[in-house]
Amino acid sequence: MAASNQNILFSTLLLLFLIAPASFAQQSFRPKALVAPVSKDAATLQYVTRINQRTPLVPLSLVLDLGGQFLWVDCDQNYSSSTYRPARCNSAQCSLARAGGCGDCFSAPRPGCNNNTCGVTPGNTVTSTATGGEVAEDVLSVDSTDGSNPGRVVTVTRFLFSCAPTFLLEGLASGVSGMAGLGRTRIAFPSQFASAFSFHRKFAICLSSSTTSNGVVFFGDGPYVLLPNIDASQSLTYTPLFINPVSTASAYTQGEPSAEYFIGVKSIKVDDKVVTINTTLLSIDSEGFGGTKISTVNPYTVLETSIYTALTEAFIAEAAARNITRAASVAPFGVCFSSENVLSTRLGASVPTIYLVLQNENVYWSIFGANSMVQVSEDVLCLGVVNGGEKPRTSIVLGGYQLENNLLQFDLATSRLGFSSLLFGRRTTCANFNFTSNT
Repeated sequence: MAASNQNILFSTLLLLFLIAPASFAQQSFRPKALVAPVSKDAATLQYVTRINQRTPLVPLSLVLDLGGQFLWVDCDQNYSSSTYRPARCNSAQCSLARAGGCGDCFSAPRPGCNNNTCGVTPGNTVTSTATGGEVAEDVLSVDSTDGSNPGRVVTVTRFLFSCAPTFLLEGLASGVSGMAGLGRTRIAFPSQFASAFSFHRKFAICLSSSTTSNGVVFFGDGPYVLLPNIDASQSLTYTPLFINPVSTASAYTQGEPSAEYFIGVKSIKVDDKVVTINTTLLSIDSEGFGGTKISTVNPYTVLETSIYTALTEAFIAEAAARNITRAASVAPFGVCFSSENVLSTRLGASVPTIYLVLQNENVYWSIFGANSMVQVSEDVLCLGVVNGGEKPRTSIVLGGYQLENNLLQFDLATSRLGFSSLLFGRRTTCANFNFTSNT
């Protein structure tokens, strides 16, 4: 245990040494938090954020990967920067990145291909593909925020990331350059930003359901103010985050704990009725199977087959009691309804509410109609969950649709999740951050 603590301390000191002095020398202004927009891609339903990287700065669109280990970008296509630096074998950068080896490149040196450099395994978690990639550092800039508006642009001059070949972009939204990892590692966005600017290792996501209006990601503590002057951080309920001892993504280094975020669902209710399920599936076993994780790369919630069957049967029964009638299935959904007898409310379609009961009966995540029902045509609504098969790695994966218009704050230091429930109840949405600069 002592050795583990020493390793954490060593990694933290390394990160401060690598990033902080260069950042603070660049500006006497020290931000309390950072902010970036998040758009929803209509074609893929992926969530895309934007930052600036390189010298001179280049705007990059990146698929947001909540459980991703780090930033990776395509270095094969037009990567040009006077400040690109590969991480040399056995360097502090390689140690921090937990790089798995060193090698040479048998072609002309360029970003992503240099001699005597260490590598990691960038992964496309949408398509479950991975490859080797050079560890490097370069300039990265992002907007600061007071929680209400973007403020001054700040820069990390030695931001660690990985290069990847162009083919890894396959399956990602058009125009993106890579993926932005927000996971539990020392070189993911939350930890690098917190170390560079000495703020809390916290971040928050607020995904918009609109493909034309941006949601937002914050790095650092609140306030998280949405129009009309509503601090969504004041609406949070808290539940512990759990670490899966085994990586659940093939793109990650085998044998290491998962960088993803898990919560402890104890039971599921539809309205006030408990759904009968095999509760052992809700725990993570010694091989990393089971549990409930939160994902931004899955567009909809994915359920193990027996949980899916039990939940959908309970939902159908409660819907029938409201005189809501079934309709033919529409892929990828297995359960759909006629919208004829479905009223519209401030919280979305008036359908049975799904409750994920967490550490006790008084702490639960409410999934109202706005997050449960997908309008697939003018007169058909579908329950936005999909069948994940009989033996998936994770029993419940809460997908993007169920996260939309909910503020989620991830506190890495205390391993705690704060969740707001549907913001429509507070008469605001995740599209209501004011991106008009206050500088």
